[in-house]
Amino acid sequence: MDDLNRRNFLKTAALTGAALAAPAFVRTAAARTTTITIASLLGDDKPETKIWVKIGELVEAKLPGQFKFNIVRNGALGGEKEVAEGVRLGSIQASLSTVSSLSGWAPELQILDLPFLFRDADHVRRTVSGDVGADLKQKLQAQNFVVGDFINYGARHLLTKEPVTRPEQLKGKRIRVIQSPLHTKLWSAFGTTPIGIPITETYNALATGVADAMDLTKSAYAGFKLYEVVPDMTETGHIWASGIVYYSSTFWAGLNDEQKAVFQQASSEGAAYFNQLIVDDEAKSVETALGHGGKLLKPEAFDEWQKGAQGVWDDFAAVVGGLDRIKSVQAA
Repeated sequence: MDDLNRRNFLKTAALTGAALAAPAFVRTAAARTTTITIASLLGDDKPETKIWVKIGELVEAKLPGQFKFNIVRNGALGGEKEVAEGVRLGSIQASLSTVSSLSGWAPELQILDLPFLFRDADHVRRTVSGDVGADLKQKLQAQNFVVGDFINYGARHLLTKEPVTRPEQLKGKRIRVIQSPLHTKLWSAFGTTPIGIPITETYNALATGVADAMDLTKSAYAGFKLYEVVPDMTETGHIWASGIVYYSSTFWAGLNDEQKAVFQQASSEGAAYFNQLIVDDEAKSVETALGHGGKLLKPEAFDEWQKGAQGVWDDFAAVVGGLDRIKSVQAA
């Protein structure tokens, strides 16, 4: 083989080798992309989904191509309890949850659910950003839940089929509650029969008469179209619904230090974004509810509402760290 033919041969071989090698490189790069399954209870237009789009964008900006966010919407993976079980098992990598729904695993979370404890959203944020929040994160970590940050769903209000403004008007009613001992205790104090029902099944329960009433935030009220079955909202604001952005400990353990730092930062930024979305969404949700026959009512005899709820503080003091801790949070 002369020199010219040798050079042509070697050049062709090199190009052919590169072409053959290219697909292997692509396959290797693709294999490094980790798909994260994320559960959202609501659709694209609600904060519960928008936060994950935001977190995904923030992660992609810092770790391009390393993660793909598969957001499963509209409660397709179940209610909060079912999703939490999936996260603990590692079949679901991330989601949001109210702290109420996780209190079965970490009862201390119920300090954030105590009725009439918090004055406003800023009061809640100071609490979860301090020692109380740090302690609760550790309790959740022990149960295989890694907290990215705390979020605020807004205040919970009473929803009924007919107007209720005074606590004695609730007596004898069947009320849907979060599957939590604290919520059961709270509504039992007003003479109701509490029924634990997942949020994804609540509309049908109210429509068919299994339940007569419930409590929920303004944003979720419109998100689940509950104004169709419980048109009266009494603005009791009895509980500020705290929640968390959380991850499966199995998924988290597979991240390197850089990835953990990026997810942690993205979660905190996402939480701030979510909290503002909730504020904006509440106004839109109320407008939607009113446009579909919903009504807003002001509670009467507010001191009677507070008095009825006070027994919850006494009953759960030992669970959440004592009355002194409750008083400390109240004064913060």
